[in-house]
Amino acid sequence: MERAEAEAIYEEGREAVVAVLLALSAQVAALEAQLRKQEERIAELERHLLRNSQNSSLPPSQDPPKAPPRKRVPSSGRKRGAQHGHKGHGRRLAPIEAVDEVIEHWPERCICGHRFSEIEHRPLGKPARHQVAELPRVAVLVTEHQLHRLRCPDCGRLVRAKLPADVPRGAFGPRLEAAIATLAVRNRISRRDTVELARELFGARLAAGSVDAILWRTADALYEPYEDLLRRTRASPAVNIDETSWRTQGDKRTLWGAFTGRTALFRIAADRHERQAKALLGDPFAGIASSDRWWAYNYLDTERRQLCWAHYADLGIMPTRPRKLAGGGRVGSRKVGIIRPR
Repeated sequence: MERAEAEAIYEEGREAVVAVLLALSAQVAALEAQLRKQEERIAELERHLLRNSQNSSLPPSQDPPKAPPRKRVPSSGRKRGAQHGHKGHGRRLAPIEAVDEVIEHWPERCICGHRFSEIEHRPLGKPARHQVAELPRVAVLVTEHQLHRLRCPDCGRLVRAKLPADVPRGAFGPRLEAAIATLAVRNRISRRDTVELARELFGARLAAGSVDAILWRTADALYEPYEDLLRRTRASPAVNIDETSWRTQGDKRTLWGAFTGRTALFRIAADRHERQAKALLGDPFAGIASSDRWWAYNYLDTERRQLCWAHYADLGIMPTRPRKLAGGGRVGSRKVGIIRPR
């Protein structure tokens, strides 16, 4: 405000001055409130920047550059590695019945100059064993099925032989298709790179379209096993569930996972909504679900939800001792369960 504007307000009288002062006071209060929020936000960000593996659940690999050095165990004074007299732990040899080929090697000559003849090949004790695992030069076996035709002597018709029931109708066998599906889905390799790997590793010639067709057939074959795994997971008395970001062909998706002591179930969904949690766990869910504080799990009853203790450590909250269930599982107390999820 300029001086001339202030003098003009003063000349308008007492009420005008009071009105201006009240307006300025309201503006100052609003600015102070905004400043307090910004200070709280800055303090929160500074606390976040100071998190490391020693004061939170972060792994050591995510420690920031300014994290304090980890405490080192006092040196014992011994050299690194195995000590003298320590029994080595080498790679275990496969049993002899699992070996595809055994090649015997005999010494050719002694250091004194004597050359051993075949008659002298009488072993003394057990031989030293050395095993080498190697891929064959071409792993893919191409089998051609020739379907011959014969003319029926009774009716004169041409009759062609039929493929046996155990012969695939497509151009690829089940083991090769399983390997292609593992590369493209489990290892998330592109169609083009899968084609290259199949050619380089297996000697198999196929196109990107063939990879896509194989994946569709694999999905159809795994439908029933997946449904059976889903039923087993939902029937478990305790399930750990979580979700994370995922990309499919560049589009944002969410990878959901439900884990029990015997099963691991994954599902790619469009988002992290509550309906996706219900699609995975079922609604209602009769077991105990262990999860973080994501709001999508709020539909679960308090007695059916165990919040992850690692997330409490990040907040500086210690949950009460869990109580044991009749089925062997554990659930946090009601005091823990009603803490508001994020």
